[in-house]
Amino acid sequence: MAEEVILLDFLPSPFGMRARIALREKGVEFEMREEDLSNKSPLLLKMNPVNKQIPILIHGGKPVCKSLIMVQYIDNTWGRESPLLPSNPYECARASWFYGLEALTNFSIKEECPKFVAWAERCMQRESVAKLLPN
Repeated sequence: MAEEVILLDFLPSPFGMRARIALREKGVEFEMREEDLSNKSPLLLKMNPVNKQIPILIHGGKPVCKSLIMVQYIDNTWGRESPLLPSNPYECARASWFYGLEALTNFSIKEECPKFVAWAERCMQRESVAKLLPN
């Protein structure tokens, strides 16, 4: 029997979106529980008593907090034959932060990183990503 997977989240959260995409991309069945952030559930407070923040991935009764750590956990736990993240530690650390850099500086992702842009465009065509991202 597979261990229960629960995601405590708030639908508009881009951080929760990372975890939802990773879970769907890996084909992991999970229960999504939307949290009322003004009235946090006892489960949220129990699973993340220090920060009391979403998202929280609960796998087999054990919490995993922080969205990037969740993506790494999901990648390492389910389906290692089709990784979501690069195997090189430095490349893994750099994945998915370029758009924030572009928004805050004069850095052009399209000019400086054409292969990354092509990869991001391929990701956007995947059902697991396209269904979750807002227009």
